[in-house]
Amino acid sequence: MRILHTEASVGWGGQEIRILDESLGMIARGHEVTVACVPGSRIHEEAIKRGVPVVTLAIGRKRLQGVCAMRRWLKANPTDVVNTHSSTDSWLTALARLMLKRKPGIVRTRHISAPVTDNAMTRWLYTKATAHIATTGESLRLMLAQENGFPLENITSVPTGIDPQKFAPMADKRAVRAELGLEADAYYVGIVATLRSWKGHQYLLEAFAQAARPDWRLLIVGDGPQREALQQRVAELGIQDRTTFTGQRDNPERWLQVLDVFCLPSYANEGVPQAILQAMLTCLPIVTTPVGAIAEAVENGVSALIVPPRNSAALRDGLLRLAGDPALATRLGAAARLRAQEKFSREAMLDRMEVVFRKACPAP
Repeated sequence: MRILHTEASVGWGGQEIRILDESLGMIARGHEVTVACVPGSRIHEEAIKRGVPVVTLAIGRKRLQGVCAMRRWLKANPTDVVNTHSSTDSWLTALARLMLKRKPGIVRTRHISAPVTDNAMTRWLYTKATAHIATTGESLRLMLAQENGFPLENITSVPTGIDPQKFAPMADKRAVRAELGLEADAYYVGIVATLRSWKGHQYLLEAFAQAARPDWRLLIVGDGPQREALQQRVAELGIQDRTTFTGQRDNPERWLQVLDVFCLPSYANEGVPQAILQAMLTCLPIVTTPVGAIAEAVENGVSALIVPPRNSAALRDGLLRLAGDPALATRLGAAARLRAQEKFSREAMLDRMEVVFRKACPAP
């Protein structure tokens, strides 16, 4: 198949990483894949770095210029299916498609649990212009059916798949800590996520400040628009000497391997977060929330501790429970890796997306 992924966002996070990882997987299976994105975006830079064919188009805003740019590219590059990922590029692609003689099928992937506007134009986009909808979790699939009335048979849940060889536990955490310049014997609590408000970093900071013992350290891996505000909150809580902001890292697997516990206290806009799956494969005990499709990845008390969102006290209690019960932490981590291997493999993701794309392709 000839597949085009479109992404109007200039940000960088799990959504953009999935696009590139899925593209590489499809290329390895013999498909022709291109990513269309906004000039100057991080995904453009990363696509080049990873060897994914990429083009830049003026698709960053909902304007006629973007519709025309998309139409020109699709006319010059016959495509079987376009996988759109954000609102702007979905609209531009749908409108451009109307002006093409040979119309590609459109697959709209919903990565987050934010509500979809319920009006006639949006219903047209999702049910008429789009051949199929993919979501990153079953709860997102059901939400679109229940809240928007979209037919369930036209929606497929395809959680992001993670490479279990890349994300795996290390027998010697001390060696990895030495490699990264970290303390050998500290107790490390950590989060790997873009610094956005809904990831709940602020609640983790408060929980850590309440729970931390002298040997505890907090690693905040990632970057984003909330960095300055979070650094200010760290200063207010008086935990500067125990908190490290690493910034964006290209090797998240190494940072996960040094942790004693992983925390993701999201309160909105989640599918099945890649960071949760990565932490699961790394055999880490996890404290998280039941937001979006997170509860499809982990089960409370079996493969993680799940606490209410926006609740630093509950988060603190979860961290203290794991620190005080190493046997529980080990058991949760082992169960998490097993569950991730069984349910969230990269090959399963590619298999399911191939089926979705073939269904969306126009008839010969």
